[in-house]
Amino acid sequence: LGPLHGVPFTVKDCINTAGVRTTGGSLIFKDYVPERNATVVERLTAAGGVMMAKTNLPEFALWWETGNRVFGQTNNPWNLDRTPGGSSGGEAAAIFSGMSPIGIGSDVGGSIREPANYCGIVGLKATHGRIPLTGHWPEVLLRYMHVGPLTKTVRDAALVLPILSGADGKDPYALHFPDPIIDLKRSLQDIRIAVCPEGYFSPIANDVKSTVVQAAKALEELGCRVELNSLDKWDDCSGLSISDAIYSAEGKYWLTPIVKDKEEFLAPTIKRRLSAPQPSMKDYQKAVIDCEVLRQNVAHLFSIYDILLCPTGPVVAHPHGSSRLDVDGKEIVPRSALAATVPFDLTGSPAVTVPFGLSNDGLPVGVQLVGRHLDEGTVLCVAAALEQVRDKEFESTMRSKIGI
Repeated sequence: LGPLHGVPFTVKDCINTAGVRTTGGSLIFKDYVPERNATVVERLTAAGGVMMAKTNLPEFALWWETGNRVFGQTNNPWNLDRTPGGSSGGEAAAIFSGMSPIGIGSDVGGSIREPANYCGIVGLKATHGRIPLTGHWPEVLLRYMHVGPLTKTVRDAALVLPILSGADGKDPYALHFPDPIIDLKRSLQDIRIAVCPEGYFSPIANDVKSTVVQAAKALEELGCRVELNSLDKWDDCSGLSISDAIYSAEGKYWLTPIVKDKEEFLAPTIKRRLSAPQPSMKDYQKAVIDCEVLRQNVAHLFSIYDILLCPTGPVVAHPHGSSRLDVDGKEIVPRSALAATVPFDLTGSPAVTVPFGLSNDGLPVGVQLVGRHLDEGTVLCVAAALEQVRDKEFESTMRSKIGI
Protein backbone atom coordinates (compact mmCIF):
# COMPACT_ATOMS: atom_id res chain seq x y z
CA LEU A 1 0.00 0.00 0.00
CA GLY A 2 1.15 3.51 -0.73
CA PRO A 3 1.78 6.05 2.05
CA LEU A 4 -1.49 7.83 1.15
CA HIS A 5 -3.54 4.69 0.44
CA GLY A 6 -7.18 5.76 0.40
CA VAL A 7 -6.47 9.31 1.60
CA PRO A 8 -8.51 11.95 -0.26
CA PHE A 9 -6.89 15.11 -1.54
CA THR A 10 -7.99 18.26 -3.35
CA VAL A 11 -6.29 20.28 -6.07
CA LYS A 12 -6.30 23.96 -6.95
CA ASP A 13 -8.17 24.53 -10.19
CA CYS A 14 -5.14 25.73 -12.15
CA ILE A 15 -3.42 22.35 -11.83
CA ASN A 16 -4.24 19.83 -14.55
CA THR A 17 -6.37 16.81 -13.72
CA ALA A 18 -6.90 14.20 -16.46
CA GLY A 19 -10.54 13.94 -17.45
CA VAL A 20 -11.59 16.54 -14.87
CA ARG A 21 -12.35 20.14 -15.77
CA THR A 22 -9.53 22.61 -15.04
CA THR A 23 -10.79 26.15 -15.53
CA GLY A 24 -8.04 28.34 -14.07
CA GLY A 25 -10.93 30.35 -12.66
CA SER A 26 -11.67 31.78 -16.10
CA LEU A 27 -14.72 31.74 -18.35
CA ILE A 28 -12.27 31.38 -21.24
CA PHE A 29 -11.38 27.89 -20.00
CA LYS A 30 -14.63 26.95 -18.25
CA ASP A 31 -15.00 23.78 -20.37
CA TYR A 32 -11.32 22.80 -20.62
CA VAL A 33 -10.64 19.16 -19.70
CA PRO A 34 -6.94 18.16 -19.67
CA GLU A 35 -5.81 14.82 -21.04
CA ARG A 36 -2.98 14.39 -18.53
CA ASN A 37 -2.49 14.92 -14.83
CA ALA A 38 0.00 17.43 -13.53
CA THR A 39 3.07 15.73 -12.06
CA VAL A 40 1.97 16.50 -8.48
CA VAL A 41 -1.44 14.91 -9.08
CA GLU A 42 0.19 11.89 -10.70
CA ARG A 43 2.49 11.43 -7.71
CA LEU A 44 -0.22 11.73 -5.07
CA THR A 45 -2.36 9.26 -6.98
CA ALA A 46 0.54 6.82 -7.34
CA ALA A 47 1.03 7.06 -3.56
CA GLY A 48 -2.56 5.86 -3.07
CA GLY A 49 -4.27 9.23 -2.75
CA VAL A 50 -7.76 9.75 -4.14
CA MET A 51 -8.50 13.08 -5.78
CA MET A 52 -11.94 14.19 -4.63
CA ALA A 53 -12.35 17.77 -5.85
CA LYS A 54 -10.89 20.88 -7.41
CA THR A 55 -10.76 24.08 -5.37
CA ASN A 56 -11.43 27.70 -6.18
CA LEU A 57 -9.01 30.48 -7.08
CA PRO A 58 -8.99 33.95 -8.64
CA GLU A 59 -8.79 34.07 -12.43
CA PHE A 60 -5.43 32.74 -13.65
CA ALA A 61 -4.31 32.48 -9.98
CA LEU A 62 -3.22 36.11 -10.13
CA TRP A 63 -4.92 37.90 -7.23
CA TRP A 64 -4.80 38.01 -3.43
CA GLU A 65 -8.46 37.14 -2.91
CA THR A 66 -10.36 34.11 -4.17
CA GLY A 67 -13.34 34.40 -6.49
CA ASN A 68 -14.09 34.30 -10.21
CA ARG A 69 -16.86 34.46 -12.79
CA VAL A 70 -17.07 30.67 -13.08
CA PHE A 71 -17.65 29.62 -9.46
CA GLY A 72 -18.06 32.85 -7.51
CA GLN A 73 -16.53 33.89 -4.20
CA THR A 74 -14.83 31.70 -1.59
CA ASN A 75 -15.34 32.71 2.04
CA ASN A 76 -13.10 32.33 5.05
CA PRO A 77 -14.46 29.52 7.30
CA TRP A 78 -13.58 31.54 10.42
CA ASN A 79 -15.75 34.45 9.32
CA LEU A 80 -17.74 34.38 6.09
CA ASP A 81 -17.38 38.14 5.68
CA ARG A 82 -13.58 37.76 5.44
CA THR A 83 -11.41 36.58 2.57
CA PRO A 84 -9.51 33.29 2.72
CA GLY A 85 -6.76 35.05 0.77
CA GLY A 86 -5.47 34.12 -2.63
CA SER A 87 -4.72 32.60 -4.83
CA SER A 88 -4.98 29.18 -3.11
CA GLY A 89 -7.91 30.43 -1.01
CA GLY A 90 -10.19 27.57 -2.02
CA GLU A 91 -7.64 25.05 -0.80
CA ALA A 92 -7.10 26.82 2.52
CA ALA A 93 -10.85 27.06 3.18
CA ALA A 94 -11.33 23.40 2.25
CA ILE A 95 -8.53 22.18 4.52
CA PHE A 96 -9.54 24.14 7.61
CA SER A 97 -13.23 23.33 7.29
CA GLY A 98 -12.54 19.59 7.05
CA MET A 99 -13.47 19.05 3.40
CA SER A 100 -10.02 17.68 2.65
CA PRO A 101 -6.95 16.62 4.66
CA ILE A 102 -4.42 17.44 1.92
CA GLY A 103 -4.52 20.16 -0.70
CA ILE A 104 -2.19 21.18 -3.50
CA GLY A 105 -1.80 24.88 -4.20
CA SER A 106 0.66 27.17 -5.93
CA ASP A 107 2.63 30.23 -4.86
CA VAL A 108 4.32 33.02 -6.83
CA GLY A 109 3.82 35.82 -4.31
CA GLY A 110 2.44 34.14 -1.20
CA SER A 111 -0.47 32.20 -2.67
CA ILE A 112 0.06 29.13 -0.47
CA ARG A 113 1.26 30.83 2.70
CA GLU A 114 -1.14 33.79 2.87
CA PRO A 115 -4.34 31.73 2.52
CA ALA A 116 -2.94 29.23 5.04
CA ASN A 117 -2.25 32.15 7.38
CA TYR A 118 -5.75 33.60 6.96
CA CYS A 119 -7.44 30.23 7.49
CA GLY A 120 -5.30 28.90 10.34
CA ILE A 121 -3.58 25.96 8.64
CA VAL A 122 -0.09 24.96 7.47
CA GLY A 123 1.15 26.07 4.05
CA LEU A 124 4.52 24.90 2.71
CA LYS A 125 6.50 26.37 -0.18
CA ALA A 126 9.52 24.13 -0.73
CA THR A 127 12.78 25.21 -2.34
CA HIS A 128 12.21 26.29 -5.93
CA GLY A 129 12.77 23.26 -8.16
CA ARG A 130 12.10 20.76 -5.38
CA ILE A 131 8.58 20.03 -6.70
CA PRO A 132 7.93 19.99 -10.48
CA LEU A 133 5.59 22.61 -11.94
CA THR A 134 4.56 20.45 -14.91
CA GLY A 135 0.82 20.79 -15.47
CA HIS A 136 0.41 24.10 -13.63
CA TRP A 137 -1.18 27.00 -15.52
CA PRO A 138 -0.36 29.77 -16.33
CA GLU A 139 3.07 28.76 -17.56
CA VAL A 140 4.65 32.13 -16.90
CA LEU A 141 7.05 33.43 -14.23
CA LEU A 142 8.07 29.82 -13.67
CA ARG A 143 11.45 30.75 -12.22
CA TYR A 144 9.51 32.18 -9.26
CA MET A 145 6.53 29.80 -9.22
CA HIS A 146 6.11 27.03 -6.63
CA VAL A 147 3.61 24.19 -6.19
CA GLY A 148 3.13 22.70 -2.74
CA PRO A 149 0.92 21.32 0.02
CA LEU A 150 -1.60 22.90 2.36
CA THR A 151 -2.47 20.74 5.38
CA LYS A 152 -3.94 20.89 8.87
CA THR A 153 -0.67 19.83 10.53
CA VAL A 154 3.07 20.07 9.98
CA ARG A 155 3.24 16.28 10.15
CA ASP A 156 0.97 15.98 7.10
CA ALA A 157 3.02 18.52 5.15
CA ALA A 158 6.16 16.55 6.01
CA LEU A 159 4.45 13.35 4.84
CA VAL A 160 3.47 14.83 1.47
CA LEU A 161 6.69 16.69 0.63
CA PRO A 162 8.86 13.66 -0.27
CA ILE A 163 6.03 12.23 -2.37
CA LEU A 164 5.87 15.40 -4.47
CA SER A 165 9.63 15.94 -4.70
CA GLY A 166 12.08 15.10 -7.46
CA ALA A 167 12.67 15.92 -11.10
CA ASP A 168 10.14 14.64 -13.62
CA GLY A 169 12.21 15.17 -16.78
CA LYS A 170 9.74 17.79 -18.03
CA ASP A 171 10.05 20.82 -15.79
CA PRO A 172 13.46 22.40 -16.57
CA TYR A 173 13.56 24.01 -13.12
CA ALA A 174 13.03 20.73 -11.26
CA LEU A 175 16.47 19.31 -10.52
CA HIS A 176 17.67 15.99 -9.17
CA PHE A 177 18.00 17.17 -5.59
CA PRO A 178 18.59 14.59 -2.84
CA ASP A 179 15.32 13.62 -1.14
CA PRO A 180 14.48 15.95 1.76
CA ILE A 181 15.57 14.56 5.13
CA ILE A 182 12.81 15.25 7.65
CA ASP A 183 12.94 14.41 11.34
CA LEU A 184 10.25 16.34 13.20
CA LYS A 185 11.54 15.14 16.58
CA ARG A 186 15.16 16.21 16.21
CA SER A 187 16.64 18.45 18.89
CA LEU A 188 16.37 22.19 18.39
CA GLN A 189 19.44 22.77 20.55
CA ASP A 190 21.61 25.55 19.09
CA ILE A 191 19.53 26.06 15.94
CA ARG A 192 20.27 29.67 15.02
CA ILE A 193 17.18 31.79 14.44
CA ALA A 194 16.94 35.39 13.22
CA VAL A 195 13.70 37.04 14.33
CA CYS A 196 12.22 39.97 12.43
CA PRO A 197 8.79 40.89 13.85
CA GLU A 198 8.51 43.98 11.63
CA GLY A 199 11.61 45.78 10.23
CA TYR A 200 11.96 45.05 6.52
CA PHE A 201 8.34 43.81 6.42
CA SER A 202 6.75 46.88 8.06
CA PRO A 203 4.11 47.92 8.77
CA ILE A 204 2.88 44.94 10.80
CA ALA A 205 -0.17 44.94 13.10
CA ASN A 206 0.57 44.69 16.82
CA ASP A 207 -1.24 41.38 17.33
CA VAL A 208 0.80 39.88 14.47
CA LYS A 209 4.10 41.27 15.84
CA SER A 210 3.32 39.98 19.33
CA THR A 211 2.60 36.50 17.94
CA VAL A 212 6.02 36.46 16.23
CA VAL A 213 7.67 37.56 19.48
CA GLN A 214 5.83 34.84 21.43
CA ALA A 215 6.99 32.25 18.91
CA ALA A 216 10.58 33.49 19.30
CA LYS A 217 10.37 33.15 23.10
CA ALA A 218 9.00 29.63 22.75
CA LEU A 219 11.87 28.62 20.48
CA GLU A 220 14.43 30.16 22.82
CA GLU A 221 12.98 28.09 25.67
CA LEU A 222 13.38 25.00 23.49
CA GLY A 223 17.11 25.64 23.14
CA CYS A 224 17.35 27.69 19.95
CA ARG A 225 19.78 30.59 19.71
CA VAL A 226 17.46 33.48 18.93
CA GLU A 227 18.53 36.97 17.82
CA LEU A 228 16.53 39.99 16.70
CA ASN A 229 17.39 41.20 13.21
CA SER A 230 15.64 44.11 11.48
CA LEU A 231 16.94 43.03 8.05
CA ASP A 232 17.51 46.73 7.42
CA LYS A 233 20.26 45.91 4.90
CA TRP A 234 17.51 44.59 2.66
CA ASP A 235 15.61 47.89 2.58
CA ASP A 236 16.84 48.84 -0.90
CA CYS A 237 15.48 45.57 -2.31
CA SER A 238 11.72 45.71 -1.78
CA GLY A 239 10.17 42.39 -2.75
CA LEU A 240 6.93 44.17 -3.62
CA SER A 241 8.65 46.63 -5.96
CA ILE A 242 10.75 43.93 -7.61
CA SER A 243 7.81 41.62 -8.20
CA ASP A 244 5.56 44.44 -9.37
CA ALA A 245 7.94 45.35 -12.19
CA ILE A 246 8.92 41.82 -13.24
CA TYR A 247 5.55 40.13 -12.78
CA SER A 248 3.52 42.84 -14.50
CA ALA A 249 5.88 43.08 -17.48
CA GLU A 250 6.28 39.36 -18.09
CA GLY A 251 2.73 38.43 -17.11
CA LYS A 252 1.16 40.97 -19.43
CA TYR A 253 3.45 39.99 -22.31
CA TRP A 254 2.55 36.31 -21.89
CA LEU A 255 -1.19 36.68 -21.23
CA THR A 256 -2.09 39.33 -23.82
CA PRO A 257 -2.18 37.01 -26.87
CA ILE A 258 -4.12 34.38 -24.88
CA VAL A 259 -6.93 36.76 -23.94
CA LYS A 260 -6.96 38.71 -27.21
CA ASP A 261 -10.57 39.12 -28.49
CA LYS A 262 -11.83 37.39 -25.31
CA GLU A 263 -11.65 40.38 -22.98
CA GLU A 264 -15.43 40.25 -22.39
CA PHE A 265 -14.96 37.01 -20.46
CA LEU A 266 -12.32 38.36 -18.07
CA ALA A 267 -12.82 39.25 -14.42
CA PRO A 268 -12.36 42.92 -13.47
CA THR A 269 -9.18 42.09 -11.55
CA ILE A 270 -7.43 40.65 -14.60
CA LYS A 271 -8.68 43.47 -16.79
CA ARG A 272 -7.13 45.95 -14.35
CA ARG A 273 -3.86 44.08 -14.35
CA LEU A 274 -3.65 43.87 -18.13
CA SER A 275 -4.59 47.52 -18.60
CA ALA A 276 -2.08 48.82 -16.02
CA PRO A 277 0.89 50.81 -17.39
CA GLN A 278 3.90 48.70 -18.27
CA PRO A 279 7.15 49.37 -16.41
CA SER A 280 9.85 50.98 -18.49
CA MET A 281 12.78 48.88 -19.66
CA LYS A 282 14.94 50.77 -17.16
CA ASP A 283 12.56 49.90 -14.28
CA TYR A 284 12.38 46.28 -15.42
CA GLN A 285 16.17 45.96 -15.59
CA LYS A 286 16.53 47.59 -12.19
CA ALA A 287 14.05 45.08 -10.73
CA VAL A 288 16.01 42.16 -12.19
CA ILE A 289 19.24 43.51 -10.67
CA ASP A 290 17.55 44.22 -7.31
CA CYS A 291 16.26 40.66 -7.31
CA GLU A 292 19.82 39.36 -7.61
CA VAL A 293 20.91 41.62 -4.72
CA LEU A 294 18.00 40.31 -2.62
CA ARG A 295 19.12 36.76 -3.37
CA GLN A 296 22.64 37.65 -2.23
CA ASN A 297 21.29 39.21 0.98
CA VAL A 298 19.22 36.13 1.76
CA ALA A 299 22.14 33.81 1.05
CA HIS A 300 24.28 35.85 3.43
CA LEU A 301 21.60 35.69 6.14
CA PHE A 302 21.54 31.91 5.93
CA SER A 303 25.31 31.71 6.16
CA ILE A 304 24.81 32.96 9.73
CA TYR A 305 21.38 31.65 10.71
CA ASP A 306 19.46 28.42 10.08
CA ILE A 307 15.97 29.95 10.17
CA LEU A 308 14.31 33.32 9.73
CA LEU A 309 11.19 33.77 11.88
CA CYS A 310 8.92 36.57 10.65
CA PRO A 311 5.27 37.42 9.97
CA THR A 312 3.38 35.77 7.14
CA GLY A 313 1.33 38.90 6.56
CA PRO A 314 0.79 42.35 8.09
CA VAL A 315 -2.82 41.72 9.14
CA VAL A 316 -5.22 38.85 9.70
CA ALA A 317 -7.92 37.94 7.17
CA HIS A 318 -9.56 41.15 5.99
CA PRO A 319 -13.09 41.80 4.65
CA HIS A 320 -13.84 40.81 1.07
CA GLY A 321 -12.99 43.39 -1.54
CA SER A 322 -11.01 45.68 0.75
CA SER A 323 -9.51 48.63 -1.14
CA ARG A 324 -7.26 49.40 1.85
CA LEU A 325 -5.97 47.32 4.75
CA ASP A 326 -5.90 48.84 8.22
CA VAL A 327 -2.64 48.19 10.08
CA ASP A 328 -3.43 49.69 13.49
CA GLY A 329 -4.55 52.96 11.92
CA LYS A 330 -2.13 52.98 9.00
CA GLU A 331 -3.64 52.21 5.61
CA ILE A 332 -1.85 50.05 3.05
CA VAL A 333 -2.91 48.71 -0.34
CA PRO A 334 -4.08 45.07 -0.35
CA ARG A 335 -1.08 43.87 -2.37
CA SER A 336 1.10 44.90 0.58
CA ALA A 337 -0.28 41.85 2.36
CA LEU A 338 2.38 39.98 0.36
CA ALA A 339 5.31 42.05 1.68
CA ALA A 340 6.60 39.21 3.86
CA THR A 341 5.94 36.36 1.44
CA VAL A 342 6.90 37.52 -2.06
CA PRO A 343 10.62 38.04 -1.23
CA PHE A 344 11.00 34.29 -0.73
CA ASP A 345 9.35 33.46 -4.04
CA LEU A 346 11.92 35.74 -5.66
CA THR A 347 14.74 33.93 -3.86
CA GLY A 348 13.23 30.43 -4.12
CA SER A 349 13.76 29.83 -0.39
CA PRO A 350 11.78 27.15 1.46
CA ALA A 351 9.16 28.71 3.71
CA VAL A 352 6.23 27.53 5.79
CA THR A 353 3.47 29.30 7.67
CA VAL A 354 2.11 27.70 10.83
CA PRO A 355 -0.76 29.06 12.96
CA PHE A 356 0.45 30.18 16.37
CA GLY A 357 -2.09 32.60 17.85
CA LEU A 358 -5.34 34.51 17.56
CA SER A 359 -5.86 38.18 16.83
CA ASN A 360 -7.84 40.53 19.07
CA ASP A 361 -10.96 39.74 17.05
CA GLY A 362 -10.45 35.97 17.21
CA LEU A 363 -8.93 35.27 13.81
CA PRO A 364 -5.87 33.04 13.26
CA VAL A 365 -2.38 34.52 13.19
CA GLY A 366 0.37 32.51 11.55
CA VAL A 367 4.13 32.93 11.70
CA GLN A 368 6.47 32.28 8.81
CA LEU A 369 9.65 30.22 8.97
CA VAL A 370 12.13 30.57 6.12
CA GLY A 371 15.23 28.42 5.63
CA ARG A 372 18.22 27.96 3.38
CA HIS A 373 17.82 26.21 0.05
CA LEU A 374 17.07 22.46 0.28
CA ASP A 375 16.80 22.56 4.09
CA GLU A 376 13.08 21.90 4.39
CA GLY A 377 13.93 19.46 7.18
CA THR A 378 14.97 22.22 9.58
CA VAL A 379 12.09 24.47 8.51
CA LEU A 380 9.53 21.73 9.21
CA CYS A 381 11.22 20.61 12.42
CA VAL A 382 11.02 24.12 13.90
CA ALA A 383 7.44 24.49 12.63
CA ALA A 384 6.46 21.22 14.33
CA ALA A 385 7.97 22.44 17.59
CA LEU A 386 5.92 25.65 17.45
CA GLU A 387 2.82 23.65 16.63
CA GLN A 388 3.39 21.48 19.70
CA VAL A 389 3.85 24.54 21.94
CA ARG A 390 0.66 26.07 20.56
CA ASP A 391 -1.34 22.89 21.12
CA LYS A 392 -0.10 22.56 24.72
CA GLU A 393 -1.04 26.15 25.47
CA PHE A 394 -4.47 25.64 23.92
CA GLU A 395 -5.04 22.48 25.94
CA SER A 396 -3.98 24.26 29.13
CA THR A 397 -6.35 27.17 28.39
CA MET A 398 -9.26 24.84 27.71
CA ARG A 399 -8.62 22.85 30.88
CA SER A 400 -8.59 26.00 32.99
CA LYS A 401 -11.82 27.22 31.39
CA ILE A 402 -13.70 24.02 32.21
CA GLY A 403 -12.13 23.66 35.65
CA ILE A 404 -9.96 20.56 35.18
